[in-house]
Amino acid sequence: MTIADTSAPVTPDHNTVLSRMRRALRQVPFSVGFGIAWLAGMVLIAIFADQIRPYGITAMDLRSRLALPGTFPHLLGTDELGRDVLSRLIQSIRMSLVIAFGATIISAIFGTTLGFLAAKFRGVVEHLVLVLADFQAALPFLIMSIAILAFFGSSMSLLIVLMGFYGWERYARIARGLAISASAQGYAAAVVQLGATPMRVYLKHILPNVASTLIVSMTLTFPEIILMESGLSFLGLGVQPPETSLGNMVGFGREYLTRAPWIMLAPSLVIMLTTLSISLVGDWLRDKLDPTLR
Repeated sequence: MTIADTSAPVTPDHNTVLSRMRRALRQVPFSVGFGIAWLAGMVLIAIFADQIRPYGITAMDLRSRLALPGTFPHLLGTDELGRDVLSRLIQSIRMSLVIAFGATIISAIFGTTLGFLAAKFRGVVEHLVLVLADFQAALPFLIMSIAILAFFGSSMSLLIVLMGFYGWERYARIARGLAISASAQGYAAAVVQLGATPMRVYLKHILPNVASTLIVSMTLTFPEIILMESGLSFLGLGVQPPETSLGNMVGFGREYLTRAPWIMLAPSLVIMLTTLSISLVGDWLRDKLDPTLR
């Protein structure tokens, strides 16, 4: 009589894994699935823009000026200088996503840091952070951005840093409130009693517990930064030629709206679908991650 070896690892059944994946996909609404697929496509386009772009963004074909969409070899037509709209749209997606992603990260780090400082020191520091947050919320950010870019000139680094100060007060308020709540709970006090430094307490114990709420806030700030950058580029203060962005394309295409509407409509459609997808996915993540809404 032999005893079966029970120490061997148990591999999950293939059909069980597939059934779990099907159940998970059924729980995702169609609109959210569309948003996730669209955002994944935008990210892939941004990463592999150089490989999938058929022409250079400055390559001109003067014999094919204002060619209609579907005209071979320009699938989305050409602009007033004979430049391929599809190639410029692919590069614009990359530029707009890089600016929005970088600015969102800067805003989240800056706001969360100030929120944690306010929760740690309280008193004068907390009052100062709250006053700055109120000032930022009351300040017309678009007007301030126009003034700064008009005075210093537009550059990629300045644009990303400037956009990074958009919406930081949300993260500061959220981080402050959640950090105060977490500090009042037992686990944070226990770690302090064990001799942990304040930085370790906030980064290793409090931050992971508030990260879900901050991530949801990032999904709300991301589309707003895309729209803000598009507005600045539309006014000629954002991304400067020869580079291009979605707002830049809309700004140049408005002059040919009656003769060649595809120059403006293609980036406008991408802006609309991208911001809509981020909003849909953000609302879904809020419902899934925010414990107060469960």
